[in-house]
Amino acid sequence: MTKPPVLILGARSDIGKAVAHKFASLGHPIQLAARNAAGLEAEKADMELRHRIAVSLHEFDALATDTHEAFVRGLPQLPQIAVCAVGLMGKQAENEHDIQASIRVMRSNYEGPASILAVLANSFDERGNGTLVGISSVAGERGRATNYVYGSAKAGFSAFLSGLRNRLAKRGVHVVTALPGFVATQMTEGMDLPAKLTAAPSEVADAIARAVERKRDVIYVRPIWRLIMLIIRNIPERVFKVMKI
Repeated sequence: MTKPPVLILGARSDIGKAVAHKFASLGHPIQLAARNAAGLEAEKADMELRHRIAVSLHEFDALATDTHEAFVRGLPQLPQIAVCAVGLMGKQAENEHDIQASIRVMRSNYEGPASILAVLANSFDERGNGTLVGISSVAGERGRATNYVYGSAKAGFSAFLSGLRNRLAKRGVHVVTALPGFVATQMTEGMDLPAKLTAAPSEVADAIARAVERKRDVIYVRPIWRLIMLIIRNIPERVFKVMKI
């Protein structure tokens, strides 16, 4: 039996590639969507050879929100599962002083991902089934001085996914919020990350595949993050505002 296709948005990212390989290994045809999609030709060939599934490339710009409806209409087949791995961390120090850089981070982590998932949600809703996965971040659970621009955008995205899940729960469409915590990717290269709290992209991919299969709603890739963020969320503001975390 042929499995339905999986759409990977932000397929150029380390997490996007890992998620694509995971679902390909499960027998799903893969739709890779990214800017300069032609540059993923080698990834496409490797995936097809390794997993014996069909892979297609699709030009996609998360920030070109006016193109999102046409992008979805132009897909060869509406996917059964769509995973949004779009994101941009940026540098907090730069974001504080370069407002345009700050806006780009906000748009890359909230406006763009929310826009494309909204379009897909409407198509899935009309069809009556499907799964949407948004990769958000634990950084969105409380604003910290070290990354509040990125964190604020992820907070908005998490709230969007929660509302979308509430809207579609009785419509046959499942919405997953994935909260990876630290992940060893090109985006975090050079950062001093604690090994026990840092996942590999393949670990994120495995967690997402399980969440889709088991109909999970909100997942922390490493369970320890659930406890960590519970503690951080409950620190009184008068204490939190003078802390360095």
